[in-house]
Amino acid sequence: MPFINVKTNTAVPSDKETAIKSALGQAITAIPGKSESWLMVGIEPEKVLYFKGDNAPAAMVEVSVFGSADSSAFSKLTNQICNILNEQLSIDRSRIYVKYEATRDWGWNGSNF
Repeated sequence: MPFINVKTNTAVPSDKETAIKSALGQAITAIPGKSESWLMVGIEPEKVLYFKGDNAPAAMVEVSVFGSADSSAFSKLTNQICNILNEQLSIDRSRIYVKYEATRDWGWNGSNF
């Protein structure tokens, strides 16, 4: 039950949105046991984001997962997320933060896992 939320200060045309969603669906498999079949993706374009004092293209990505994962899996996913946003939105990899949150409580369909 992963959730990836991408906030960026750039515009995201619908074709890029679809490409990002699909690429994140493949990238989530970097975390053992996770797949696109349970992945929810949020994309928030044109947010006010300043990084290093300016508003050049940047992104803040939050990844929430049920359970936990090895830090090497998170590292692999970070690399893939940075590549995706660089390729699709031309955001420099050095202007992307990725935050992880693992939780043992996750609700779905009226109950918790």
